[in-house]
Amino acid sequence: MYGDDYVGPSVRAQERQQADIAASQGPLLALENVTLSFGGVTALAAVDLTIAPGEIHAVIGPNGAGKSSLINVISGLYRPSSGRVWVDGVSYAGVPAHRAARLGLSRTFQTPALFKGLSVADNIVTGLAYRNRSNFLGQALGLPLSRREQAEARQRGEEVMTLLRLERYANHLTGALPYGLQKRTELARALAPNPKVLLLDEPMAGMTATEKLEMADYVRAARTRYGTTIVLVEHDVGLVMDLSDRIAVLDYGRKIADGTPEEVRNNQAVIDAYLGVPHDNEQGAGI
Repeated sequence: MYGDDYVGPSVRAQERQQADIAASQGPLLALENVTLSFGGVTALAAVDLTIAPGEIHAVIGPNGAGKSSLINVISGLYRPSSGRVWVDGVSYAGVPAHRAARLGLSRTFQTPALFKGLSVADNIVTGLAYRNRSNFLGQALGLPLSRREQAEARQRGEEVMTLLRLERYANHLTGALPYGLQKRTELARALAPNPKVLLLDEPMAGMTATEKLEMADYVRAARTRYGTTIVLVEHDVGLVMDLSDRIAVLDYGRKIADGTPEEVRNNQAVIDAYLGVPHDNEQGAGI
């Protein structure tokens, strides 16, 4: 059922150990009183959030709860109306995409944002473009700095492709690949710069059940291999409960819960707003 990439109990034990270590450290990522409004619509309302190094922290909630808005604020795509974001001690309200990358942020999108006419390998290498110090002329002339940067980028791309089992597709045009492989390629591109914080906006959206399980294992592998701190927005609650160390729940732009999967699963406010499980007294009444 799981295929060759299934992550077994020993790896999960290692993940639990990493989560315990992370919990003892200060936050790597923090949101402080973040509010985001579009005209008269409030997408986020005074949201506070802290995420420890090496943690997989999911954000869930009903449609329109503000989950993607939260990702867009952290990545700098949206500038909050008020509040600030902290990454490894650096504070910002809005930040250009290239500066976000230099701060150690990387992300994926709900729909893969890939160069469909490039190969998988070339798409992955584009995730390292912001690091290049050589200019266009140096690249055209093949000067030593440019050659060294290209060699380093290829080596890193090959490493990430190996981790995500994409080697066989390295020279395939991305646009010709099945949707699930495109999503995996985008994950590889986001991992290429070895980010401090990886923002995953619905990485399993549109996938089959088997592809979702495989993608969850790749996310685990990224954390296990690189110690990557991961913020995950995802609608598959069962998968989120299994994958995450902690879960924040948004409803109408407000954070209504933040805790371990077990704490969130049993939180009555979350049940009422999102999970839809009957109250104890309703169960007794047979409703």
